[in-house]
Amino acid sequence: MELEWYHWAVLGICLIASELVVPAFVLVWFGLGGLVVAMLLYLLPNTSFVAQLLVWMVSSIALVVLWFMVFKPHQHKITSGRSSAEAIGEVGLLVNDIEPFGKAKVRFQTPLIGADVWDCVSDEKIAAGTRVKVVSVDGSFLKITKA
Repeated sequence: MELEWYHWAVLGICLIASELVVPAFVLVWFGLGGLVVAMLLYLLPNTSFVAQLLVWMVSSIALVVLWFMVFKPHQHKITSGRSSAEAIGEVGLLVNDIEPFGKAKVRFQTPLIGADVWDCVSDEKIAAGTRVKVVSVDGSFLKITKA
């Protein structure tokens, strides 16, 4: 059986649609690579199967690399290697109410030392939903105040 252009088009559309089930935002680029091969076969119908696979692999990988280099240039940076001193001064949102010397949780917009939700303590009463600032790190707890 010889693969036709519409086989590659269906494969590409299925890969793009499967991104709805697997939300990694990677399959879409392999789907677009399949559509590139479909366009190539539509224009050059005598392209060999090996050439089709090669074009699919190269175009898919090129699209993934382009995505991470152009649109997500700093995505590869890992924040878990940051020191606890770098957490001081970061601003987050208090998830639940906290009483003086009580414990609660604070959520950060970007991961802080590897996590976006942290246990926290405070010397004052703070209502949930308040913006708070990290003033120190005590073991696995962040000490916070109102921002």
